[in-house]
Amino acid sequence: MSKVIRILSWNVNGIRAIHKKGFLDWLAKERPDILCIQETKASIEQLSEDLLAPSGYTSYWSSAVRKGYSGVSIYTKTAAIDVKNSMGIPEFDHEGRFLRVDFDEFVLMNVYFPNGKMGPERLKFKLDFYDAFLDYIERLREQKHSVIFLGDVNTAHQEIDLARPKENSKVSGFLPVERQWIDTTVAKGYLDTFRKFNGDLVQYSWWDMKSGARNRNIGWRIDYVFVSADLEKRIRRAFILTDVQGSDHCPVGIDLETQMGF
Repeated sequence: MSKVIRILSWNVNGIRAIHKKGFLDWLAKERPDILCIQETKASIEQLSEDLLAPSGYTSYWSSAVRKGYSGVSIYTKTAAIDVKNSMGIPEFDHEGRFLRVDFDEFVLMNVYFPNGKMGPERLKFKLDFYDAFLDYIERLREQKHSVIFLGDVNTAHQEIDLARPKENSKVSGFLPVERQWIDTTVAKGYLDTFRKFNGDLVQYSWWDMKSGARNRNIGWRIDYVFVSADLEKRIRRAFILTDVQGSDHCPVGIDLETQMGF
């Protein structure tokens, strides 16, 4: 018997900070089948038991070597068959940006892609990370895996994906070379689920908090859920939960038909 499961992705800008803002109450109310978190800014030993094991969930974590930086986690109602927190490339893996969980029907990767705004070296790091990740998921598809990858990609793909494209045309996050990577990824058969299922709908997933941009909805869509082409017919809905507060990002997600027993 098939079931539709909900998969959410959210950059929380600090798991301990959002915990104080009612994160666990939100999780108990929303009850996604899988929740992928980026920018946890914490290691496991810094977290309370209620964050590590909310009722009904198994959690997996990947933390940066540098304290209070980066980090990703996954909460899932069904335990994974296998878990990996490394792409096997030390220069990327030490920042805690990657977490892979394998299920019967698909491989899911939660990724906090680098930000390139700090200068040329970080932009190069971001672009190298992009290329290494695309190589990684292409190898998975060669092994006949269905692929879902999601998270904070840190790039708006098209002009429709940010409020002020002309003003940001030379800013990392909307540079042609960054957008080209998304073009290439789509051309290789990975589906931007939100754009596919919502056409030209204008919604954002990140706002600059310092300028009060969220109140004016001057935002960017930089958080995505991508699926390999073989999963397209199983996507029932793709959405952005713009009303959810607590971070400078809001959750994005999909509803996916599956045979898995969530």
